[in-house]
Amino acid sequence: MYGSEGVRMRSTTTRAAELRGKRYVLINSVDDPPAPEPDEVKVRIRAVALNHIDVWSWRGMAFAERKLPIILGAEAAGDVIAVGDAVENLFPGDTVALYGAKTCGTCPACREGRDNFCEGPAAMYGFHIDGFLRERINVPARIAVKAPKGLNVVAAACSPITFGTVEHMLFDNANLKAGETVLVQAGGSGIGTAAIQLAKAAGATVIATVGSAEKAKKVIALGADHVINYREERVSGRVRKITDRQGVDVVFEHVGPDTWEGSIMSLKRGGRLVTCGSTTGVAASTNLYLLFQRQLRLIGSFGCRMKNMESSMEKMAKGLVAPMIDTVIGLDEIENGLERLEARDVFGKIVIAL
Repeated sequence: MYGSEGVRMRSTTTRAAELRGKRYVLINSVDDPPAPEPDEVKVRIRAVALNHIDVWSWRGMAFAERKLPIILGAEAAGDVIAVGDAVENLFPGDTVALYGAKTCGTCPACREGRDNFCEGPAAMYGFHIDGFLRERINVPARIAVKAPKGLNVVAAACSPITFGTVEHMLFDNANLKAGETVLVQAGGSGIGTAAIQLAKAAGATVIATVGSAEKAKKVIALGADHVINYREERVSGRVRKITDRQGVDVVFEHVGPDTWEGSIMSLKRGGRLVTCGSTTGVAASTNLYLLFQRQLRLIGSFGCRMKNMESSMEKMAKGLVAPMIDTVIGLDEIENGLERLEARDVFGKIVIAL
């Protein structure tokens, strides 16, 4: 048991990126968290990966009422510096990835390990409640997932959303198997680059879409078997040629209206489309005749289970996959990072180092 801090604090405040109003972020000093409660750990945040959920928060697109200012950051990792008296499985010095929601830990879904189905109030870090873009934070020990020995903190920081979401989409929901073919939309995005690697590691054939020749070369280097430049080719038509007119078993969708019709048209009979996002809008038209006549399955997916974080970090530690890092920036550069993410001027992940 450890009841005191492993590292002596030099200050009573900690730096944080606070959203003060729509698109206005202030790097501010906030109170350092107190000693952790019995079931909590105090974490020194080392890396925060930016995601579209941060852009949505920045735009003011919250799914529930919240009060400003709010500290941003939904995907992070760091080092444990203190633990509560009741915590038995974590110790000062451990590197941990932090689950992106403050789950209740007591509802049936939480007890069954279906963390993203928590029945408690909406409490997404950086979106509904203060997030991880600060130097130190206290969190419930249950949401701090220990990283395998030797895994660096930047890689660990990409497990809660970037890799965890993809693990949940491809394997828990779409049930992707070796020998199947998957179409990964927006293959140059953070989760797109993760999807390419995880699908290849599982023995699937990967078709990826990108918007430039430069990104096409990069996704091939990641392991994609085929690349389609959606600015130059009709995606579903090219997919039919690649698959001898059969279509793909699985479509990995997260773009929304801009790609929705092409995604459905790319599926084979009995194919599965799994989606976790809608960055180009929230409404899209669906050909219902095609849906039932070809017996397609449309699957919504949100977040991940903590088991998905563990699985993805194990694969990283074994060298099977690795986060594609576009840029590592400082806390003061957050608005530029959000602007680049919104403009899709990125290949892989933008990570903030603290």
